[in-house]
Parts: sequence; structure tokens; C-alpha cells
Amino acid sequence: MSKEKSEKNFKKWWNTFKQEKEFKEELLAIDRVTRVTSWGRQLRFRAVMVLGDWKWKVGLWTWKSWEVVDAIAKAVADAKKNMVKVKIENGSVPYDVEVKYKSAKIMVHPASDWTWLIVGWAMRKVLSVAWYKDVLGKRYGSTNLINNARATIKALTSFKN
Repeated sequence: MSKEKSEKNFKKWWNTFKQEKEFKEELLAIDRVTRVTSWGRQLRFRAVMVLGDWKWKVGLWTWKSWEVVDAIAKAVADAKKNMVKVKIENGSVPYDVEVKYKSAKIMVHPASDWTWLIVGWAMRKVLSVAWYKDVLGKRYGSTNLINNARATIKALTSFKN
């Protein structure tokens, strides 16, 4: 068997194991959470995951666990169950919107083509998994990543059909 043929067979065999991901996953944050009890300090990890599928749905969920891998896996599983549909027009949002979620206020504004995402960090993660391409945004009030991400999802679901 020639070397070229064996390489071709290997590539064919290797490609059978490749699988397209069903969701685009972004890790928003991993935090150490400590609870002090009478027995001492209990250390756990909190994972915040943002998921988007290829059909303009987005989900956000947090989970705490004793290990990082378990927290991420459970956050992904719950985010898959709690996905919401968002509206997208030409890679941008349809119109301006301002949303308040708890102490976080955000403004989302449509942008012209090739502007890309000019938004804060938590908003960028949510908008990128929801397949938005050209959006301007600003956050006011809170610097909490979870509240800003939830406010972004609330803004994206508030568009009327």
C-alpha cells in the first residue's frame, strides 16, 4: 500500500469520528464560591454557560458543583432545556431597545454592515452565540456578568414579530 493511499484512508477513518456540535457553547464565568459552616469552609465552583444553536435560539444557565467539569456539564444541560428564540434581521437587531433587569440596564442598537459587535463582554458572549453580527450596545448600572447577560437575553426576546 502506498503512503498516499494509507494517508487518505487514515483521513477518511479519522473524519468518521468528527461530529458537528449541536450548540455553540461559551463559558461566561467560573467562580469559586465558599460557604462557611460550623464544620469549616465548603468550596464549590459556579459555572455560567451561554448556549446558542444554529436556529437563533439562545440559553443561559448557572450551576454549582464540587468540581468544575460537573458544574459546566450541568449548566450546559440546563441551558439546553431553557432556550429562547431571538429575532435577527440582516445580522443585527431590528430596532433600538432599552431593557432593565434587576439593577442592570442595557441599550441595544442596530448597526450598519461590517460594524461587528461593539458591546460589553457579557453582551458580546450572548450576541455571538445568538449569531448576531452587527450590533452596538451599552450597559448601565450593574457590572454583574449574570445580570447583564440576562438583560441582553431579555432585550433580544422583546422584539415584536
